[in-house]
Amino acid sequence: MQFAEVAVQNVRGFSPAGRFALKAGYLVLKPPTAEMSPLAGLALALLFADGRGGDASFVAPGAKSGKAALTLVGVDGVTYRVLRELGGSGTLHRMNPTTQQPELVSSDASEINQFLRGQVGLPPRTTFEQVYCLQPNQLPSRRPRKPAAAAAAKVDPKTSGRFPSLASASAVLPAEDIPAAEAKLRALEQELAASVEVDGLQFKADGVASQIFDAEQKLKGTEGLKVAIAEAEAAWRAAPTPESLGLPQDIINRLKRHPKVIARRDEALARLQADREAEVDARPASVAPLTQSAGFWAGLGAGVLFLALAVGLGFGVDRTFRYLALLDIPAFGVAAFLALRYVDDLQKASRHGSKESRFDIREKKILEEYEAEAAPLRMAQKALEVEEMDAIAPALERKELLAARVAELRDQLHTLESDPDYIAASTQLQALKAEAEALNAELSQKGTYVRDVREVEREIGRVKESIALAKAPPPPAAAAPDGSAAPAEPLEDPSPALLSQAADVFTTDVMSVQGLLKERCVQYLTALTDRRYQGIEWDREGRAFALAAGRRVPVGELPVKDLDLYYLALRMTVVEKASARVKRPFLLEDVFTGVEEVKLPLIARMLKHLGTLTQVLHVTSHPGFAQMSDGPVNV
Repeated sequence: MQFAEVAVQNVRGFSPAGRFALKAGYLVLKPPTAEMSPLAGLALALLFADGRGGDASFVAPGAKSGKAALTLVGVDGVTYRVLRELGGSGTLHRMNPTTQQPELVSSDASEINQFLRGQVGLPPRTTFEQVYCLQPNQLPSRRPRKPAAAAAAKVDPKTSGRFPSLASASAVLPAEDIPAAEAKLRALEQELAASVEVDGLQFKADGVASQIFDAEQKLKGTEGLKVAIAEAEAAWRAAPTPESLGLPQDIINRLKRHPKVIARRDEALARLQADREAEVDARPASVAPLTQSAGFWAGLGAGVLFLALAVGLGFGVDRTFRYLALLDIPAFGVAAFLALRYVDDLQKASRHGSKESRFDIREKKILEEYEAEAAPLRMAQKALEVEEMDAIAPALERKELLAARVAELRDQLHTLESDPDYIAASTQLQALKAEAEALNAELSQKGTYVRDVREVEREIGRVKESIALAKAPPPPAAAAPDGSAAPAEPLEDPSPALLSQAADVFTTDVMSVQGLLKERCVQYLTALTDRRYQGIEWDREGRAFALAAGRRVPVGELPVKDLDLYYLALRMTVVEKASARVKRPFLLEDVFTGVEEVKLPLIARMLKHLGTLTQVLHVTSHPGFAQMSDGPVNV
């Protein structure tokens, strides 16, 4: 989980209005004024709203109203946005991954709290506040000193055993305040009963929410498959078919026999070309005019000559010369033969023209037959927008492949929906939601926000002890061996409460958490205290003891600054180890005001290391932290 943006309007400690983007790593948030920005408190008010308007305390002075919004990315990877009118209503939106538009999840405070815990990944409020938020008032030095319960339980050997030992005069109530304390004790006992009841209801609600989440996850496991089926069906409906494209039903068969059609066309054209070449070889190259034939004119001239000689000599000289006319026959025969051959050549030339026309007709018929076969294929090319005819068949066969894919996906969906776990989740989901609504209604009726049971028990113990001390007569004040006044009461050990919260985070017991945290906590502590302490030990109740120079000192008796450093070391250790399991932002307000300046760079490096494991948001105006961070943000 990670915070992505903080948006404010009239919120104290922030700019009057603005949106501040947050990224992963170690970020320093620089407030606009000397007043620290209450980032942790505002986040708690937004994420764990009680619906009673308590967040109105964050409205800027002088402003009538204010707004605040927190955008975060949940453990499910979805972006959510919590928006609240400070002191008024609030809403939770979820960003739709497909449309990138916000969708309303709920506007009911109880439902929002339940959803943030069950779906987004928020821990309980106490865990988030005590583990992932570090505020100045949480430091042990800022807490009131605890009454010496152990000392009160002991008996002073020099006094009567009837009276508890008084730790200090300031811890004793005045006699007139005893009735008020007893009334407060009765109110606390009632609050404890209510807290126990609400805690039990909340535990049940968390269990039901977890079951709802598991059931929804099982049911959502089919959503991706359903989307795939819808997409496959849409693709199947959109896939082209011969009918949708207006093509012949046998287009695939035409495509298969198209190579044979091409071969038959090429073979016919080859035969036609051979016939043309044979015809060209058979006909003369050209037919010369008869008037240009020398043989024709020679025969004709010889025939005329012999005829003239036969007539002239036969009648004028001797009749015997008349027989020369017989020589006209072969001479005119030669001329006639050449004339006949000329006529034959002309006939052959005229026959070539008619044959060429027949060749053209044959060629046209061959090409028309081929076009009749190829025209539907070209139509398919154009309709399918493919360049090659080889791509027609895959495009038309795609519908069958898609139909097979749809059938396969439907079989998978049927298998999943027939699974007993899926059927059980489907049948139980409505019952679980009804149970969750009933529990939430009961929680709303009893109050969605009550203090932690252990916190109420601790306060009851303190009030009871104060009443007991007030009713007991004070013994003589004990003096130190050197004659000085007795030392002040030790500070409260923060370890038991924090280790208990860590055990809840790691879902284990306190002893196992101690083994998980000890080595790293010692490393942090020795670095922060310049090796004044060599180790840390915890007892079964989680009380801590620091090892220094061969002594085993309860951490409540450490110097104030060292106790704060121990608390800081333990907090950073818990966050570091928890971030290896689930990432949640670590929010720090300015808690290093009293720390020595020379230690601040070391602390900044530690926080930067934590920023490599989870998001660390540190509110401070100190320039040194900003220089060490992954990026300052002016809020």
